[in-house]
Order: sequence, then C-alpha cells, then structure tokens
Amino acid sequence: MSGGPVLRSGPLRYATARRFGLPRPVSERERTPPHALICPQLPSRLDAVMGPPRDRIPQDEDCLQLSVTAPGTGGGGHPVVVWFHGGGFSSGSGLCAWYDAGRLAAEGGLVVVSVNYRLGALGYLVLDGVSEGNLGLYDQVAALCWVQDHIAAYGGDPGNVTVVGQSAGALSAVLLMRMPMARGLFRRVVLQSAPLAIAARPVRDAAETGRVFADHLRRIGAADPRTAPVAALLAVQARTAADHRERTGSTLEPPFTPVTGVPALPGTGLDPGVRGTDVFYGWNADDMSAFPPGRDDPAEVCERTRLGYREPLARLAAELRRAGARTHAYRLDWRPPGTRLGATHCVELPLLLGQERAWYQAPMLGSTPWPEIAALGRAVRGAWISFVRTGTPGPLPAPLTDPYAGALPDAPLTTTGPFRGPHSAA
Repeated sequence: MSGGPVLRSGPLRYATARRFGLPRPVSERERTPPHALICPQLPSRLDAVMGPPRDRIPQDEDCLQLSVTAPGTGGGGHPVVVWFHGGGFSSGSGLCAWYDAGRLAAEGGLVVVSVNYRLGALGYLVLDGVSEGNLGLYDQVAALCWVQDHIAAYGGDPGNVTVVGQSAGALSAVLLMRMPMARGLFRRVVLQSAPLAIAARPVRDAAETGRVFADHLRRIGAADPRTAPVAALLAVQARTAADHRERTGSTLEPPFTPVTGVPALPGTGLDPGVRGTDVFYGWNADDMSAFPPGRDDPAEVCERTRLGYREPLARLAAELRRAGARTHAYRLDWRPPGTRLGATHCVELPLLLGQERAWYQAPMLGSTPWPEIAALGRAVRGAWISFVRTGTPGPLPAPLTDPYAGALPDAPLTTTGPFRGPHSAA
C-alpha cells in the first residue's frame, strides 16, 4: 500500500450516557454532535514527556464520540483498526491531533476508528448507590458494537477488526479479552506498552477509593457526585489521587481504574472467545523513564522496565497461547538524540500516528528532525499494517527488535542495557 488522500468523518456520537449511567446507542438523528467534545479531565501527568496537546478540545460529559479515517480510494472491505488512547484512565482523547490516523489509513488501506471513553471518576468510580465502576470499559464495548453496526458504510469490514491500544488503552484491550460481552467484536489485538500491574483492581479496593472520594466531596459541600459540578469532581479527583499515591507509594497507578468482581468483569481469566485471536504486543526499551520511581521501586530505569513491562507481558503472552491465541512480540529501541528520556513511554506514538504539527517540540523527541521521524515511522507502521492485514507483523524493521531472539518465548528476558534515565540514581 502507498500513501495518499484519506476521507475523514466525525466527530460522531457512538453512544450517550447519563452521568454514572451505562452507555446506550443513539439514533441516526443524534449521531452527529454540533462539535467535538472530550471527557472532562485534569492535565496529563505525561505532559513533561509528550508536551501538552497542541489542540484544545472543549471538555463535556457528552463525550462518547469517535472519528473515522478511511482510505481516499473509497471502496469497501478494508480492515478496521479501533484505537483506544492511553492516559492512565484519567486523561486523553481519541479525537486529539496526536492520534490523527491519516498516514496509517493511507499507507495501509485501513479504516481507523479513534474513540473517546469516560475517564477518571466519571468512568471508573466505585461507590455504593452511584456506580459499580468500569463505565469506560462499557463505553469501549459500545464503540465496538457501533463499529459492527456501522463501519461498512465507511468502507470497513466489520468481520476484520483489530483493537489497538497504548498504555491504558492497551490495558483496556487486555480486559476486553477477559469480558464475555466483548466476544466476537474483534479478531486481532495490538498492545503497546501495557503496564499490566495496574490493569484492574478488586472491587473492594476500588470501593475504598470511592469512599475517600466521597468524603472529599462532602468536605467541599458537594455531597452527591451525581449532581456535583464537574469542576468539583475534578478537584476532588486530584485530592483522591494524592491520597492514593501516599497510601500505595506508587507513581504509576492512578486512583480510578477498571475493577474485577463485577458483572462486566467477574474474574481475571481470559474469555474462551480469545481462541484464534492474533495478538501483537510489546514495550519500549526505557518505558519507565517517564515515571519517577515509587516508594518501593528500583532506581534503575532498565530494571523498572523489566519488572513493569517485559516480565508481565511475557506472562500474559504465555497465558494467551495456552488459551489458543497466537502471539508476536516487539521491543522498540529508538532513543531520540537530545533527550535523556531514551526509548520512553509513548515515544512510539509519533511513529504511528499524528502529523508533525501535533508533535512539534515534544520533549521525548529531543532534537530529532521530522524527516527522520517520518522515515522511522513508515517502517514501524509497516509492521502494524502487516499485522492488521495478515495476523503477523513480518520481519521486524529497525527500530523494532524481537525481544525473544535466540530464546524460547517463555524464557526469562535479559535487560536491554544500562540506560539511566532522568529518574535513575546517579
């Protein structure tokens, strides 16, 4: 496939929901909102890595929106990618310019659907009488159902859907493989830097966080989260996050995440429908340089990345293979010049998505000129496109490497080198 024009549609409403309510499908009349909106949120903790978003999209609870990018050649039957953004279940948007899918759609002949879902307390609060949690996951299932029902009108094949997620979006994809209600909605999965240790927590733990949130809300005179102003919810969410960091000692785990032990996600095992699914998973060599070490963490970036990404992902891959899925792995080793972050969390994103203007002066890109990023990106996109179209990424091009080269897939992994990021011990 080669680059060319693309057709863009959206924003489109894929569902609607009352605060703390389940998403419901929308009629054709409701499908086109007056303008783009994203879930209310606080600034991202990764602004120091990615830079703040250069586009400022208004925030509102009427945020269950998506966009569709399709090859400009038209026609039908194109493979479909559904993109779930990262942001620690607390920030981000599928409509953000970072995730513009023009290059991926044009080069791969793919229809790309980029999805908003509810975040923070609005998406993952667990509180008696208010919410059992996992509303963001319900939103993602609703988006996948929308794809099944409507993507053919945009040239996509609803029988050939690949879920691609990064960070929290990748964690969401893992959980979708554990949810019976998501069975049959996709056939392939790409997991980019999924920090599996924070994928989900037991509902009883999340309920305690919910009680802390409710206590803070009462202290500022907004007792009912169902009617409190959005600004109050966000202010209290920030206080709850600070409490959570103090209690857990973790700089990685957000206070509001998906939970297990509820009807949508009753356990932690893979759904039987995962048999036959193709999964392409991996991490960046210095993923943890984006996060300072927590209270009980090693100081070295390479060791934290091994413990936080490489080993948990290897265990997940083994679980997937036992369940009958097919797996392929990658590691991204690109360390842009001019930054001490190395091959950090999110550094693969501009290689896959977004235009130059969206990534202008992103700290993680250092002094790398855009033509170099574009050339590397074309190679990386080629692997993603091959996987989406065939179920295998093919031979991995630089800066991707096979982390299992010369070893059995389930063998322990070695470190990638003595990289010492900005948060390492001197």
